[in-house]
Amino acid sequence: MAQRLLVIEDSKPIATVIKQIGQSLNYEVVLATTLAQVEEILSVDSDFFAATVDYALPDALDGEAIACVLSHGIPSVVMTGKMDDVTRQKILAQPVIDYIPKENSQAFLYLKRVLHWQQTNSKNAILVVDDSSSARNHIVELLKRRNFTVYTANNGVQALEKLKQHKKIKMVITDLEMPQMDGIELTNEIRKTHSREILAVIGISGASNGIHSARFIKNGADDFLRKPFCPEEFYCRITQNIESLNNIAQIQHAANTDYLTELFNRRAFFFNSQQRIAEYTKRNIHYCLAVLDIDFFKKVNDNYGHDAGDQVLKVLALYMRKHFSAGLTARLGGEEFAILLHGLDTDQLYNKLDDFRRDISVSTLPAGDTHISITISIGVVFNSREVLSKQMNEADNALYLAKDNGRNQVVIFGSDEY
Repeated sequence: MAQRLLVIEDSKPIATVIKQIGQSLNYEVVLATTLAQVEEILSVDSDFFAATVDYALPDALDGEAIACVLSHGIPSVVMTGKMDDVTRQKILAQPVIDYIPKENSQAFLYLKRVLHWQQTNSKNAILVVDDSSSARNHIVELLKRRNFTVYTANNGVQALEKLKQHKKIKMVITDLEMPQMDGIELTNEIRKTHSREILAVIGISGASNGIHSARFIKNGADDFLRKPFCPEEFYCRITQNIESLNNIAQIQHAANTDYLTELFNRRAFFFNSQQRIAEYTKRNIHYCLAVLDIDFFKKVNDNYGHDAGDQVLKVLALYMRKHFSAGLTARLGGEEFAILLHGLDTDQLYNKLDDFRRDISVSTLPAGDTHISITISIGVVFNSREVLSKQMNEADNALYLAKDNGRNQVVIFGSDEY
């Protein structure tokens, strides 16, 4: 079910723009032009994910609609044509998501970002560390307005435990002055295990000494805020750092992922396989490395077109995820794929590979308006002590033999049939 957005705006052109913005983000948009309409709508149904509220309406010239919407627990963004400081302070005194002056087109681009953040911020977990419960609760309230997932800790020692418990924490906001372990010590400890690419740290302090910001940054923090801080600046700093982390994650995903199938690419497969194989070897865990490709894939492209061929590759990747969810899967290039699996013994691993091969052979894969039947050949090496590149060559050699022997089969490197 689509999330619902209540748009309260008496200007028809502006309401149209906001509606289009909401729909582009897959919101179901409900429009209102007066406070009376808002009250009528909310008296029947107040189940809205968010709202945009025009500060001045024909029957509510001084922001009365804001309190009305907030009283129903609906997170709200205020759109205002007023720019004076009294109006700004009046808006910020209420628990709104944000306020946006309707100055130019940039206002609507910013609104789109805010509404997008409301949808996605729940995926971003933030740890707030402060020994003062009032200061901690204030920050928590600000973050929850923006729909972040929030954890708290009273000091640095407790914060490190929370980081171990909640692996999805992306940011730590830490006070400087705390017992047991202060914010700078905590930042230093965090950086021993969490790089800037995966976790941001923002230091805060009420101390007047300006050196603390530099100390935080030099010990691994990404940003600094002096208490008491302005909510607007707070949100800008938080958002900027979260966006930077998400951008890095997207870049890393693109660098490690095959664009068509969303499996690992060759480089990422090699990097991750080396680490896993070292662990399997150390712990005497049975594993196999398999290389497979689609039999007569050129005929698929020739007979059905390259779009159909691409669709076959995508569907094959889905089957691989289904059969090998606990393993590593990759597209090495073209129609060639790789799998790294661990298991109880070699028989179990072989059976998993052969079950997968059999599943593909009896299935018809959807490709556009048609369904295509394919088979695959697999070469596999078990528990090899060779370096990874040598293991890949061994699996490749077994794959070539599978092709020579008639395709649609699994061949083990070094087996009697080899």
